[in-house]
Amino acid sequence: MRPLRNRGPADSWLPVRREIAVSGTAVVYAAVADWLPDDLERPEVATALGRDHRRLLEMTHAQGRSRFVTSRLLLKSAAAAVLGTTPGELELAYKLGGRPHLRGVDQLDVSLSHTEELLVVGLTRTGRVGVDAENADRRMLGLGTERQVCTPHELEALHRVPEERRNRELVRLWTLKEAYSKAIGQGLRFRFTEFGFAPEDQRAQMLRPDGTPGAGWEWSFHSWLTEESYTISAAVHDPGFGGRIPATAARPLLPAVPDPRLSGR
Repeated sequence: MRPLRNRGPADSWLPVRREIAVSGTAVVYAAVADWLPDDLERPEVATALGRDHRRLLEMTHAQGRSRFVTSRLLLKSAAAAVLGTTPGELELAYKLGGRPHLRGVDQLDVSLSHTEELLVVGLTRTGRVGVDAENADRRMLGLGTERQVCTPHELEALHRVPEERRNRELVRLWTLKEAYSKAIGQGLRFRFTEFGFAPEDQRAQMLRPDGTPGAGWEWSFHSWLTEESYTISAAVHDPGFGGRIPATAARPLLPAVPDPRLSGR
């Protein structure tokens, strides 16, 4: 599985449909500019957003408004293409903690993320999906972030990564943790020091704080670096109805006590 680039509403959804047909899961990314309407006050925007339009009216920050609108348009359009319907027939709703879902649609799970000028959407028919994205060069190292989000095993492994790549690896670890937390509906309420991943591992495996396997075969984790230098990560839950063979008998991690240093979103 690789993330699929979308270049706007007129772009073909055939690659997304094919990816869903083959693997059951697709990750789509796009630029905010490719999905931004000329005028956010147009009636068509309100119709496309549905109940989310009320949230838009409460926003005052221009960049935040743009990302909010475009991320919802991308998500609903991608989901409609997979489901064989129109975006206007789909309604986004939110579970406790802010996790989005398609109201009345059980056969497709969705997730979204946005940062700066990038939008990312995850879709799966297998179970659950969570996606997250960050600028790959966002400074995290040396600010105390690693002590708040890394397990002891991760800190040791991160120290062995060459210094010039260390910050990007910390960003990747962060996005993997956020993606998993979104997939299980916890967001940043899940204490990130309770689970980890190995640095510089493209197909990541979840690890417990001591470095032993921390999630069962039904979970898969992926990270990619886009050409725009954003790190995208995805966590996908597949209970195995498609015939996947278990790779380990490890039990999945469960949410820990919320970390007061991290606020949900």
